[in-house]
Formats: sequence, structure tokens, C-alpha cells
Amino acid sequence: MKIQLSHKFENIADADNLLEAWREFIRGKGNKPDVQEFSLRLMNNILSLHRDLINHKYRHGGYRCFKITDPKARIIHKASVRDRLLHHAVYRLLYPFFDRTFISDSFSCRKNKGTHKSLNRFRSFAYSVSKNNTRTCWILKGDIKKFFVSIDQNILLEILKKYIPDNDTICLLREIIYSFRSVKYGTGLPLGNLTSQLFANIYMNGFDQFVKHKLKVKHYIRYADDFIILSENKKYLKNVVDSIRDFLRNELKLTLHPDKIFIKTLSSGMDFLGWKHFFDHRILRNTTKARAIQNIQNSDYNSATLNSYFGLLGHGNAYKIKRKILQHFLS
Repeated sequence: MKIQLSHKFENIADADNLLEAWREFIRGKGNKPDVQEFSLRLMNNILSLHRDLINHKYRHGGYRCFKITDPKARIIHKASVRDRLLHHAVYRLLYPFFDRTFISDSFSCRKNKGTHKSLNRFRSFAYSVSKNNTRTCWILKGDIKKFFVSIDQNILLEILKKYIPDNDTICLLREIIYSFRSVKYGTGLPLGNLTSQLFANIYMNGFDQFVKHKLKVKHYIRYADDFIILSENKKYLKNVVDSIRDFLRNELKLTLHPDKIFIKTLSSGMDFLGWKHFFDHRILRNTTKARAIQNIQNSDYNSATLNSYFGLLGHGNAYKIKRKILQHFLS
């Protein structure tokens, strides 16, 4: 029997939880006009949300959408401040529970995980599989096609029901999930919602468990919709692709991207999370490097920008581009 969430709907709707959620939500957003407007009548707005929740009258509003490039074009759907406050209230109670159910090698949108630890885990696996570069290390990389817009909302809700016995909480999560409509009815999560990050990991947790415990893959890493498997056996990696494709299609209605499945040796270099990885070093992928240089040329000097770039470049061998950044900012 699966472990189940002990928190009730009343814990989410509690005014104190909403107030704590506001304190978390407002960090770094205090100068936003919509946030400032909401904060002018903060307690009235929080109590109004609390009453609507308790009386089961809460309805999620619509979204304002805009496009970003990071590096590929993405559509961000931004909810109202009231709805985003609720997302934080839900997240702060659900995340600690669900995070305990995830495998350790899922790194996206999790506390004490992230890109840096994922890159280090890759390096550790590479050392292990290659026996310190004395054996050939083969790497399978896969990518899920149009991941966020393809998530089946009904399947997601059924997964949540397995862990959450409280019907009122399920009804609230249904309201959040079904508030978004993509091109295909009944699918998709909005990239702008905090809850979407958690829901995506919950949705993919079954896949992670399948890979680790059914396929018994030891050296596996997933970051959002990208995953890596390392092995000494190229034939094994070729064979495992069909099992992965079938599980994604049959259980989650997701498609393994046909043009983004690669099996390569570590010595030839593998692209993963913006870096090209080799046994004893990694270098910035050319597209990542070009984008960084373009951003540098279009930006003005400030310490935050400089620290941001140097933080990224600290993950690998990037002496030349570090020198170019300093020349740009200090010239």
C-alpha cells in the first residue's frame, strides 16, 4: 500500500498557511505592480481566499500568456496573484510529502538538487561505468516530445488520488489542473505555475520507478524531460529503448522524441544540460556558448550578472569564455 498524505484540505485553506505562503511567494516580487496591488489589502485578500476555500467557492482564474526564449521559445502562462498565492499554499504542504517518494537521481525542481548536482552525479556515474576510463562507457540520452503540453490531466489526477485520500484536497487540485487548456483538450500543465513543477515530477515518478526497479537500471539520471542512462553494454541500451518508449506511451501517454534519442560513447562527448561531457572534463555546448556571448554583449555591467555567468561557467572548463566576459565588462 502506498504511503498517503496526512494533511487535510483544511490545512491548505488555513489562514496561517496562506499567510506563510504569501511570505514565500512575495520574495523577489515586491516591486511587481500586481503584487503591490494585492498587498495593499493583503489581509482582506487572504481572508477572502480563505473563505472561498472553506466554503468550496474557490474558482481558479485564467492566464496571461507570453513567450520567452531560454534558449528555445516557450509559452509561459501566468495566473493572477490570488491564484499563485494558492499554488504556494498547496505546494508548501504537498512538496515535502511527495519529495520523499521520488528517486534520488531525479534532479529538476527539487530542493538540494538542481543542475550542479545533476552534472556531478553524471561525472560520478561516468567514473564508475568506465572504471576510471579503462572501459568504454556508452550513454543513452532521451527526451520526451512536448513534455508539459502532453501531460494527461486525467492520468495526473488518478496518480494524485493514490496518494491523497482527502476528497476535498483532490477537488482543489482538480480545479488547479483543469484551469489550464492546451491545444489538445485534457492535456498540459502551464509552465508558469509553481504547482506544475511538482505535478510534473509526480507524473514522471512512475517512469523513474519503472526504470530503476523494473528495468533495474543502476546508472540513470532524469532532469525534467531529459534522461540519461550509462552502461558498458551498447546492445543493452538499444534494447531498453523499446521498453522505455512503450511505458511512456501506454502508461503516461507521452512520446519519446524520435529525433532526440542518442547512444554515444563518453569519449566522443555527450550533450547534457548545456554541457558536452567527456571522462575528465566538460565544455560548454556550442549553442550554450553562443547564447551566453550574445547575452553578454547585450547586457550592462553589474555584479549580479557577472556572478550569474561565472556561477554557470564554474561547472566546467570555460577559461576562454570567462576571459571574454571579463574583457567585455571591464573594458
